[in-house]
Amino acid sequence: MDNHDLAAWDAGHVWHAFTQMQEYDPLLIERGQGATLFDTDGNRYIDGSSSLWCNVHGHCHPRLNQALIEQLGRVAHTTNLGLSNPTTTRFAKRLIEAAPAGLERVFFSSDGSSAIEAALKLAFQFWRQCGDPQPSRTKFIAIDEAYHGDTLGATGVGGVPRFGSLFASLTFDAIRIPTPCVRRPLEGSPRLAEASQNTSLEHLENILKRQSHEIAAMIMEPLVQAAAGILVHPPGFLRAVRELTQQYDVLLIADEVAVGFGRTGTLFACQQERVSPDFLCLAKGITGGYLPMAATLTTPRVWNAFLGTHAEKRTFLHGHTYGGNPLAAAVGLESLALFDDQRVLECLPPKIARLRDHIARIATIEHVGDVRQCGMMVGIELVADKARGRSYSWEEKRGMRACLAARKHGALLRPLGDVVVLMPPLCITLDEIDCLAGAAEAGIREATQSLR
Repeated sequence: MDNHDLAAWDAGHVWHAFTQMQEYDPLLIERGQGATLFDTDGNRYIDGSSSLWCNVHGHCHPRLNQALIEQLGRVAHTTNLGLSNPTTTRFAKRLIEAAPAGLERVFFSSDGSSAIEAALKLAFQFWRQCGDPQPSRTKFIAIDEAYHGDTLGATGVGGVPRFGSLFASLTFDAIRIPTPCVRRPLEGSPRLAEASQNTSLEHLENILKRQSHEIAAMIMEPLVQAAAGILVHPPGFLRAVRELTQQYDVLLIADEVAVGFGRTGTLFACQQERVSPDFLCLAKGITGGYLPMAATLTTPRVWNAFLGTHAEKRTFLHGHTYGGNPLAAAVGLESLALFDDQRVLECLPPKIARLRDHIARIATIEHVGDVRQCGMMVGIELVADKARGRSYSWEEKRGMRACLAARKHGALLRPLGDVVVLMPPLCITLDEIDCLAGAAEAGIREATQSLR
């Protein structure tokens, strides 16, 4: 078996997510160390997308490896249906200690979409069996261009047409409010951003005034709409949404699948505006990028609505085979310990500043229409005409071309349409940030200059 055989098997047998397989060119990653990945030919790349936004402390971290080995010596998996294990129990307690105040119960599942599905179903069922039942509350509010996963419930509250429009007849329609972000290449200003935020909040308040008796919950990504293209919300928007939902007694689901575990500069994005949601959905970085796991945290108010005798039929009849897996819990526990022991969050400001310096330079490139950053999350939007704010035709795949070109300069990136995303592991060094930004810039220049 050689690399050629592996590549042929990969292209011939593995159906890759979000990938047109007729156009797929195999690249097999064999190992990793820190923020660097190595392919089967020995080429090295900076992991500029954190292996799809989940790796936190770097690849092959000795403490995370050891945590897995020690748990393997005890038990690899036991069901979370009707019983538990010490590691998962400790992890639940640790998550509650780290989360915003008031979130005291943890429902484990397998991935981000699963965490969202659990929150949607919990919110829906809550209003049927709370102390003051309101079964008319069956609808959900979401933000335009939101992405919350690919399962049917998550697709229903999603707002990116290219991901969900084909399956619209299989799911439900959420009530939508405009995104509060001004997307430049349109010539923008802080005043325009403020107007956009006010428009979104006015829409939300009007909906709540008219329909709060029909609404189970609102769902949003705090601070940043990640898969929409790194759309950064204006300061104060999250806090204003929380106040409105509390005023009208509508549950708030905070989707921190992408923005949690340090990506925005704090452990959880909600903490930056001192917001405690009714549900906090976590995945991706929850295990440091090692194993699949997700969690939906909620409040005693929600929990209590599900308590009763078997005959009362109040049980949440939903679950996953590997929910609460002790291997994932063990590495999740160690990941949280690393945040403390290595002062991960305290070390981020210089890295965030170095990224900001680089994207300020990249913003001057002819076909870069906008750059957006929140913490360690960066979106660089490519446009056909910066002055007129004209986008490229989607068929040109400029974002994908830029990311493929960046590989030649030693970085693995993945675009969101024509938005080139930089979201490296939090362990990345300043020198590695320089290399990552240089590779991204080289890829962007190649992709936008060679195809005029």
